[in-house]
Amino acid sequence: MESILPWACFLVLVIALVASGGDRRTKLLDRRVQRLERKVDLLLAHVGAEEPEDPRMAEMDELLVRGKTVQAIKLHRELTGSSLLEAKEAVERRMR
Repeated sequence: MESILPWACFLVLVIALVASGGDRRTKLLDRRVQRLERKVDLLLAHVGAEEPEDPRMAEMDELLVRGKTVQAIKLHRELTGSSLLEAKEAVERRMR
C-alpha cells in the first residue's frame, strides 16, 4: 500500500502539468486569433468592405419577430460558433 502512494502522487503531478500546458497553449491561440480578427476588421474598414451576412440571419430575425428569443440565440450560436453570452448579447443588439 505504501508503494502506491508515491506513484499516485507522481500521476497526479503529471496530469496537472499536462493540463496546465494545454491551457497555456489555448490562451496563446485565443490571443493570436483575437489579434488576427482585429487586423481583418481594420482591413475591411480600410477598403470600405463589410463582412457578408449569412442568409440564415434573416431566419434569426424572423424568430425574433415571433418572440422566440431562445431559438434565435441557439441559431446564432450555430451560425457563428459564439458562446452563450456572446450570442445573447448579439441577439439583444439585433432586437434594438
